[in-house]
Amino acid sequence: MNTKQSILSTAKTTINLESKAIENLSELLTEDFANAVELIYHSKGRVIITGIGKSAIIANKIVATLNSTGTPAIFMHAADAIHGDLGLILDDDVVICISKSGNTPEIKVLVPLIKNAKNKMIAITGNKDSFLGKQADYILDAYVEQEACPNNLAPTTSTTAQLVMGDALAVCLLELRGFSSKDFAKYHPGGALGKRLYLRVNDLSSQNLKPKVGLNASLKEVIVEITEKMLGVTAVIDNDKIIGIITDGDLRRMLNKSDDITGLKAKNIMSTNPKRIDENAMAVDAKEVMEEFGISQLLVEYNGKYAGVVHIHDLIKEGII
Repeated sequence: MNTKQSILSTAKTTINLESKAIENLSELLTEDFANAVELIYHSKGRVIITGIGKSAIIANKIVATLNSTGTPAIFMHAADAIHGDLGLILDDDVVICISKSGNTPEIKVLVPLIKNAKNKMIAITGNKDSFLGKQADYILDAYVEQEACPNNLAPTTSTTAQLVMGDALAVCLLELRGFSSKDFAKYHPGGALGKRLYLRVNDLSSQNLKPKVGLNASLKEVIVEITEKMLGVTAVIDNDKIIGIITDGDLRRMLNKSDDITGLKAKNIMSTNPKRIDENAMAVDAKEVMEEFGISQLLVEYNGKYAGVVHIHDLIKEGII
């Protein structure tokens, strides 16, 4: 077997091992999982998630997922907790401890302190008979048969299982809270995902110049308007209503087929019934129209009157495309 084949073989083995471990997690679910979800859902406090080593990294990711889906969560490193950070935990907080073995020294020191404070504790562990497993109020069994690491040492399959268990928690809580796309946008206002949910056409078109000419505008006036407004297009309007559109492409096609351009007016060049969109439509709707018809600009209307232009570059700039 050559080097490339060996690499691909190892990668496939890793993926297969981890996928089987994840599939097995559903068989390990008990009422403890449902009870843990209900505990968090009804809690008046936050979720404090702690771990050490690779489990701490997974804890951080679960915290981020919970926060972004409506469940307030904070990460607390298990080692730092016993050196002062234990003060993060408030009376109504629920604590999730993540540990594959459930028997690490830091966990053994930390768990009794949490219990003494009367906080409810959920364990995500691969060893339900461990010290952590026996002390937890609820156990989320993340047992894996073996790590993907050929030495069965480096946390690989086990951390994947922990992550999936955390995702399952977050999604269950999301559904219980009736967390909607609008809620998601509220928590992700700066990201491309959030922008797809809240950004409207007017948010983009209002930043552009507003190219327009009348029906009887000369060819020179059309070219100047398209050039100055820098959107590759101009609307042709009459009494503030859209009558047609002229694009760079329209001008090129006209010049290719016309030997005499003297006296040409906007009405002789324009395309009628152009695609248009209301300024209150979502920006993602503009994207879908552009993709459907293979165009780069859309004329924007408000109450049936011309309101501007949205360009495909606006969508790209905002991460909609």
